[in-house]
Amino acid sequence: MADNRGLVIVFTGNGKGKTTAALGMALRAWGQGMKILVLQFIKGGWVYGELLASGKLAGFEIRQLGEGFIREGGKDAEVHKQAARKALEEARGEITSGRWDMVILDEIVYALGYNLFEEQELLDLISLKPPELHLVLTGRGAPRSLIDRADLVTEMKEVKHPYRQGMKAQKGVEF
Repeated sequence: MADNRGLVIVFTGNGKGKTTAALGMALRAWGQGMKILVLQFIKGGWVYGELLASGKLAGFEIRQLGEGFIREGGKDAEVHKQAARKALEEARGEITSGRWDMVILDEIVYALGYNLFEEQELLDLISLKPPELHLVLTGRGAPRSLIDRADLVTEMKEVKHPYRQGMKAQKGVEF
């Protein structure tokens, strides 16, 4: 018999597959009749395959809230910070709304790693989670405080990646 307790789940590590794992879990949950929301903290501007697919699935929503790729030392750091602040505010509202069975905060750990907000703000966000909600967070470099707070943590480890052989991102694999 299933225990209906919502979990805090983290997909982290330097390997590919963090968002893919979260979306796979979301598809599984959606198949069980659950309502899914994915808030993407970095992605913005590009049309990713998951965005196209979610538009065809009632009760499965993806929102791109970021400004796209962040470049180290880029001039647009303030723009990314403002977008992350808005995304955090939207996440707070949606996590507590009661509308969703699973909320995925895609790339939120990346946003934290780029200092777009403070670690305590992330921990405070997690503390808002209602007991029945599954909350999934993705991104490399999960801090110890997040790992300690989570119920399930999976670390993706890169063994081999086509980027290393000079291949560009592949449709259906990376986007």
